[in-house]
Amino acid sequence: MTTDHVFTEAIPDLIGPEEYADHPHGNLVHVRIRVTESGIEVIGDALRPRAVEDVLDALGEGPMEQMLCG
Repeated sequence: MTTDHVFTEAIPDLIGPEEYADHPHGNLVHVRIRVTESGIEVIGDALRPRAVEDVLDALGEGPMEQMLCG
C-alpha cells in the first residue's frame, strides 16, 4: 500500500497536554471522523506518530496530510 504524505501547516490537536501523564508508554490515539461536503475527513492524533499513521493506513490508500511538528 502506498500513502502519499502531504505536509500542512495546521491540523487540530485532539490530545491535550493534560493527557500525557496518564499514558507514559505513549499508546494514546484519538481519531475524529466527520462527513463534509467534499467527502469523509479523518483526523488522527497520537503521542507517537507511528501509531496514528498505522491507524490511518488501515483505512486504505490515499494522501495523508501531516505536520512536521505539532
